[in-house]
Amino acid sequence: MHTVINTIEVRIKDISITDTTITAYLVDGRVISVPLAWSWRLSEATPEQRANYEIIGDGQGIHWPGIDEDISAEGMLYGIPAPRPNRG
Repeated sequence: MHTVINTIEVRIKDISITDTTITAYLVDGRVISVPLAWSWRLSEATPEQRANYEIIGDGQGIHWPGIDEDISAEGMLYGIPAPRPNRG
């Protein structure tokens, strides 16, 4: 029996954002889309704030400096939404 271990690192080459989705284009050719609602900060941000991003860590994530939001490529791939803080 052979076991295959995936050692390919998930890295983002580019992204696009609509009113409903965040789409990441990976360096290996895959495309990942997640609902914009997975990031409450991005959901509440203006279109200008959403457009102001930088790809960080050699493609491991995306940072939006105007709203202090970070999303990792692995978080998008494995379905990990950002939790909203408790306002208790």
